[in-house]
Amino acid sequence: MDYGKFKYETALKARESRKNQTQTIVKEIKLRPKIDPHDYGTKKGHVERFLKAGDKVKVTIMFRGREQSRPELGFRLLQKLADDVTELGFVEAQPKQDGRNMIMVIGPHKRAPERKAEAKPTPAAPAQGPVPSPRGEAAAEPAQSQAAASPAASTAEVQTSAPTDA
Repeated sequence: MDYGKFKYETALKARESRKNQTQTIVKEIKLRPKIDPHDYGTKKGHVERFLKAGDKVKVTIMFRGREQSRPELGFRLLQKLADDVTELGFVEAQPKQDGRNMIMVIGPHKRAPERKAEAKPTPAAPAQGPVPSPRGEAAAEPAQSQAAASPAASTAEVQTSAPTDA
Protein backbone atom coordinates (compact mmCIF):
# COMPACT_ATOMS: atom_id res chain seq x y z
CA MET A 1 0.00 0.00 0.00
CA ASP A 2 1.24 3.49 -0.89
CA TYR A 3 1.65 5.56 2.28
CA GLY A 4 1.48 8.87 0.37
CA LYS A 5 -1.86 7.88 -1.16
CA PHE A 6 -3.17 6.84 2.26
CA LYS A 7 -2.13 10.15 3.80
CA TYR A 8 -3.75 12.08 0.93
CA GLU A 9 -7.06 10.19 1.31
CA THR A 10 -7.18 10.74 5.08
CA ALA A 11 -6.52 14.45 4.56
CA LEU A 12 -9.39 14.58 2.03
CA LYS A 13 -11.75 12.87 4.49
CA ALA A 14 -10.75 15.26 7.27
CA ARG A 15 -11.29 18.29 5.00
CA GLU A 16 -14.69 16.94 3.92
CA SER A 17 -15.81 16.43 7.52
CA ARG A 18 -14.73 19.98 8.47
CA LYS A 19 -16.69 21.45 5.55
CA ASN A 20 -20.06 20.69 7.18
CA GLN A 21 -19.09 22.03 10.62
CA THR A 22 -19.94 25.54 11.74
CA GLN A 23 -18.25 27.61 14.40
CA THR A 24 -20.52 28.76 17.22
CA ILE A 25 -20.10 32.47 17.69
CA VAL A 26 -21.15 34.04 21.00
CA LYS A 27 -21.78 37.78 20.95
CA GLU A 28 -22.07 39.72 24.20
CA ILE A 29 -24.33 42.61 25.15
CA LYS A 30 -23.80 44.45 28.43
CA LEU A 31 -26.62 46.27 30.22
CA ARG A 32 -27.14 48.11 33.50
CA PRO A 33 -30.22 47.70 35.72
CA LYS A 34 -31.21 51.36 35.38
CA ILE A 35 -31.26 51.51 31.57
CA ASP A 36 -33.23 54.13 29.65
CA PRO A 37 -36.09 52.76 27.46
CA HIS A 38 -34.47 54.09 24.27
CA ASP A 39 -31.11 52.55 25.18
CA TYR A 40 -32.89 49.28 25.94
CA GLY A 41 -34.50 49.39 22.49
CA THR A 42 -31.11 49.91 20.86
CA LYS A 43 -29.55 46.99 22.75
CA LYS A 44 -32.58 44.81 21.93
CA GLY A 45 -32.07 45.68 18.24
CA HIS A 46 -28.47 44.47 18.48
CA VAL A 47 -29.60 41.22 20.08
CA GLU A 48 -32.18 40.70 17.31
CA ARG A 49 -29.56 41.33 14.64
CA PHE A 50 -27.19 38.79 16.20
CA LEU A 51 -29.92 36.16 16.49
CA LYS A 52 -31.01 36.70 12.88
CA ALA A 53 -27.40 36.10 11.83
CA GLY A 54 -27.47 32.77 13.69
CA ASP A 55 -25.17 33.74 16.56
CA LYS A 56 -25.69 33.10 20.27
CA VAL A 57 -25.98 36.15 22.53
CA LYS A 58 -24.62 36.41 26.06
CA VAL A 59 -26.51 39.15 27.90
CA THR A 60 -24.69 40.54 30.93
CA ILE A 61 -26.16 42.93 33.47
CA MET A 62 -23.51 44.76 35.47
CA PHE A 63 -24.41 45.79 39.02
CA ARG A 64 -22.55 48.56 40.83
CA GLY A 65 -22.69 49.65 44.44
CA ARG A 66 -26.16 49.46 45.95
CA GLU A 67 -27.57 47.88 42.79
CA GLN A 68 -26.07 44.58 43.98
CA SER A 69 -28.66 44.41 46.74
CA ARG A 70 -31.47 44.45 44.12
CA PRO A 71 -30.74 41.52 41.77
CA GLU A 72 -34.48 41.18 41.00
CA LEU A 73 -34.23 44.36 38.85
CA GLY A 74 -31.67 42.66 36.64
CA PHE A 75 -33.68 39.43 36.57
CA ARG A 76 -36.80 41.29 35.44
CA LEU A 77 -34.83 43.11 32.74
CA LEU A 78 -33.42 39.83 31.40
CA GLN A 79 -36.90 38.24 31.41
CA LYS A 80 -38.28 41.24 29.49
CA LEU A 81 -35.50 40.91 26.90
CA ALA A 82 -36.12 37.17 26.58
CA ASP A 83 -39.84 37.81 26.03
CA ASP A 84 -39.11 40.48 23.41
CA VAL A 85 -36.92 38.18 21.29
CA THR A 86 -38.93 34.97 21.71
CA GLU A 87 -39.66 34.63 17.97
CA LEU A 88 -35.95 34.83 17.09
CA GLY A 89 -34.34 32.78 19.85
CA PHE A 90 -34.74 30.88 23.08
CA VAL A 91 -33.08 31.07 26.48
CA GLU A 92 -30.26 28.53 26.62
CA ALA A 93 -28.96 29.45 30.07
CA GLN A 94 -31.34 30.94 32.62
CA PRO A 95 -30.25 34.18 34.36
CA LYS A 96 -27.80 33.55 37.17
CA GLN A 97 -25.82 35.83 39.46
CA ASP A 98 -22.07 35.70 38.95
CA GLY A 99 -20.45 38.08 41.43
CA ARG A 100 -21.31 41.62 40.33
CA ASN A 101 -22.85 40.42 37.06
CA MET A 102 -25.99 38.54 36.06
CA ILE A 103 -25.62 36.43 32.92
CA MET A 104 -28.10 34.84 30.51
CA VAL A 105 -27.44 33.13 27.16
CA ILE A 106 -29.93 33.31 24.29
CA GLY A 107 -29.53 30.97 21.32
CA PRO A 108 -31.10 31.29 17.87
CA HIS A 109 -33.81 28.94 16.67
CA LYS A 110 -32.68 26.26 14.21
CA ARG A 111 -34.05 28.26 11.24
CA ALA A 112 -31.65 31.18 11.74
CA PRO A 113 -28.49 29.63 10.17
CA GLU A 114 -30.54 28.75 7.06
CA ARG A 115 -31.41 32.43 6.67
CA LYS A 116 -27.73 33.22 7.01
CA ALA A 117 -26.93 30.84 4.14
CA GLU A 118 -29.69 32.35 1.99
CA ALA A 119 -28.39 35.86 2.63
CA LYS A 120 -25.05 35.08 0.98
CA PRO A 121 -24.78 36.77 -2.41
CA THR A 122 -25.04 34.44 -5.36
CA PRO A 123 -23.17 35.08 -8.60
CA ALA A 124 -25.35 37.08 -10.98
CA ALA A 125 -26.72 35.25 -14.00
CA PRO A 126 -25.83 36.69 -17.39
CA ALA A 127 -28.38 39.10 -18.83
CA GLN A 128 -31.10 37.46 -20.90
CA GLY A 129 -31.32 39.88 -23.80
CA PRO A 130 -31.81 39.37 -27.52
CA VAL A 131 -29.07 37.22 -28.99
CA PRO A 132 -27.41 38.89 -31.99
CA SER A 133 -27.42 36.88 -35.17
CA PRO A 134 -24.28 36.42 -37.27
CA ARG A 135 -25.45 39.26 -39.55
CA GLY A 136 -25.56 41.73 -36.62
CA GLU A 137 -29.35 41.76 -36.27
CA ALA A 138 -31.22 40.94 -33.08
CA ALA A 139 -32.90 37.54 -33.01
CA ALA A 140 -36.66 37.63 -33.50
CA GLU A 141 -37.53 34.88 -30.99
CA PRO A 142 -36.86 36.78 -27.72
CA ALA A 143 -38.79 39.80 -28.97
CA GLN A 144 -41.74 37.61 -29.93
CA SER A 145 -41.81 35.89 -26.55
CA GLN A 146 -41.75 39.30 -24.84
CA ALA A 147 -44.53 40.55 -27.09
CA ALA A 148 -46.58 37.44 -26.33
CA ALA A 149 -46.13 37.96 -22.60
CA SER A 150 -46.76 41.70 -22.57
CA PRO A 151 -50.46 41.71 -23.64
CA ALA A 152 -51.32 39.45 -20.70
CA ALA A 153 -49.33 41.64 -18.37
CA SER A 154 -50.88 44.83 -19.72
CA THR A 155 -54.43 43.48 -19.32
CA ALA A 156 -53.61 42.50 -15.76
CA GLU A 157 -52.34 46.02 -15.13
CA VAL A 158 -55.47 47.54 -16.64
CA GLN A 159 -57.72 45.32 -14.53
CA THR A 160 -55.92 46.14 -11.30
CA SER A 161 -55.62 49.86 -12.01
CA ALA A 162 -59.33 50.37 -12.80
CA PRO A 163 -61.07 52.41 -10.06
CA THR A 164 -63.73 50.60 -8.09
CA ASP A 165 -66.86 52.19 -6.69
CA ALA A 166 -67.43 51.40 -3.05
